[in-house]
Amino acid sequence: MLDLKFIRENAGAVKRAIKVKGISLDLDELLALDHELLGVKQRVEAMQAERNANAKLVPKATPDERPALIVKGKELGEEIKALEPALRAHEEQLRQLLLRVPNIPLDSVPVGADDSENVELRREGTLPEFAFPPLDHVELLELQGWSDPERVAQVSGSRSYLLKGEAVLLEMAVQMFALDFLSARGFTPLSTSALVRPEAFLGSGHFPGGEDQVYKIEGDELMLAGTSEVPVNSLYAGEQLPLAALPITFAAISAAFRSEAGSAGRDVRGLIRVHEFRKVEQYVLCRADETEALEWFGKILKNAEDLLTALELPYRVVQNCTGDMGAGKVLMYDLESWVPSENLYRETHSCSYLGDWQARRTGLRYREEDGKLTYAHTLNNTGIATPRILVPFLENHQQANGTIRVPQALRAYLGGKETLGRAVR
Repeated sequence: MLDLKFIRENAGAVKRAIKVKGISLDLDELLALDHELLGVKQRVEAMQAERNANAKLVPKATPDERPALIVKGKELGEEIKALEPALRAHEEQLRQLLLRVPNIPLDSVPVGADDSENVELRREGTLPEFAFPPLDHVELLELQGWSDPERVAQVSGSRSYLLKGEAVLLEMAVQMFALDFLSARGFTPLSTSALVRPEAFLGSGHFPGGEDQVYKIEGDELMLAGTSEVPVNSLYAGEQLPLAALPITFAAISAAFRSEAGSAGRDVRGLIRVHEFRKVEQYVLCRADETEALEWFGKILKNAEDLLTALELPYRVVQNCTGDMGAGKVLMYDLESWVPSENLYRETHSCSYLGDWQARRTGLRYREEDGKLTYAHTLNNTGIATPRILVPFLENHQQANGTIRVPQALRAYLGGKETLGRAVR
């Protein structure tokens, strides 16, 4: 959410953000409603002032004057009361429009309509060369008996996954490695529930607009979050933190659920796009200082890159264009890991800076050294998400005999094993 005063004074910049981010919003309608609401408020305030002045006259009035003053006071009160429903309706209508106003992207962000116009910044790591016909991750899982897609589909439907044997240990090892890695860099581990109230989605900016991606618990006001960013972002909602409490940095792990509405026919094979997964998320809450926030952006980006490097996975860094960065983001980079079977890079990490856009929605402020209350800035980036990361992991580390090589950094989490699986070919 942007400050209304900022919107009034920078309508041109906001209109450009709406256009380049592809947001369906008429800013002129919002500004007209704002102007109309100001008029109603001024009318109510004037009548309240008149009623107060009238009330002060009553004790001083003569017996003949007093009845008329009392009647006038009642009439003014009734007129004010009659205006209140319209005032509340205008305020709620304006609030709903304000929730759709996008954040202003940095000048360095490339303008584009969708992910096809994202800009590759660099590539890291060496692509594998196989002296044998490589398999894709689904074939590798089947070869080792590590999955049972037919049975889990009978139980949980399509886009579900089931891992068996050493694949389960690998998934857990990757998650623990990411938690230990981020903890060593000063991020507090946090285990949080995926069950959240709707206002948490409003606070993170996933609502309005992303309702079709969320599973709802029938008969309850709870929903399932698709990332721990959603609950973590509301942990301090409405609070006024002391300056000394910042920055707050979490490595938050949780289950995650996404309906993947609108993705029918896309990435349906294997572990790429499943409805339920597990994720370690980096989350940063810092001072409202762009320079400091961009330093944090660099840190959480490097954390993710160093994790991929430790897992010995080739990847590329991509800057997201305006049409692929979401409404609330000021800056966004994706990390895409190499998937040999598809001969392409796939997104495994998403690094975002949102300014005070989320903090305004949650009412989260801190007190500056001069005592001024200021909205904090927020950032987030994936630490690791499973099972998706297993797709490039299995494919890049496969060996000729069907086993999977374990990178040095992960061996301590797998009992010292250098390979996983049996030699089956």
